[in-house]
Amino acid sequence: MRLNHELSLDTALSKVPALTLVFWIIKILATTLGETAGDALSMSMNLGYLLSTLIFAGLFLAAVIAQIKASKFHPFLYWTTIIATTTVGTTLADFATRSLGIGYTGGSTLLFALLLASLGVWYKTMGSVSVNTLNSPKAEMFYWVTIMFSQTLGTALGDWTADTAGLGYVGAALIFGALLAVIAIAYYFTQLSRTFLFWSAFILTRPLGAVVGDFLDKPISAGGLALSRYSASASLILVIVACILFFPQRAGKSTAH
Repeated sequence: MRLNHELSLDTALSKVPALTLVFWIIKILATTLGETAGDALSMSMNLGYLLSTLIFAGLFLAAVIAQIKASKFHPFLYWTTIIATTTVGTTLADFATRSLGIGYTGGSTLLFALLLASLGVWYKTMGSVSVNTLNSPKAEMFYWVTIMFSQTLGTALGDWTADTAGLGYVGAALIFGALLAVIAIAYYFTQLSRTFLFWSAFILTRPLGAVVGDFLDKPISAGGLALSRYSASASLILVIVACILFFPQRAGKSTAH
């Protein structure tokens, strides 16, 4: 009984899901949705990148506050917050690379620096950037800010790979898919840091989703399928909801450090 009590002091259920295959599938779907939904607001509805970013930033802030105030893991709340980071990441990256005129290369470089800075400040403040140590509101805030930067970087990186590097949407998707496969192999067959592998995979799923989203809704002349951004977004939402309902996720472990 005493042992169980001691373990409960060191290990508790987290408010983020366990890292299973379903987690990564939903993550890729959510990042793809972020691209189509972000483009729907900024382009199809002609609200522009700045106004769309402000709208999505408000939704992101509201979702993060709700997530931090929650007492336990709620799948729909968690994935709503993730989707909010992907949509604001899409319009913010487009604003930085297009409206500010720094291009995909400049935008990717700037956002990569911001991501590294976020991870650095988080590590210096909390002593770890592992998702297993999300045991305080401060750690959760660092987690969500870092995710927002990673989603924004992923959008710019996906655009750079598909357009500037000239690989196209399909070529870029194959590149990012192959990199994720390498990370999966490293996870199962090497002793590389699990925290490093997690963030590497988390970051790479975003450009993969970005180029897949662009492939779905960009004009045929640009290498896309020219699907409606609204119908593509609605379809992705339905698939995500189905995954959450039919493949229940358990909360991950949060360990004191």
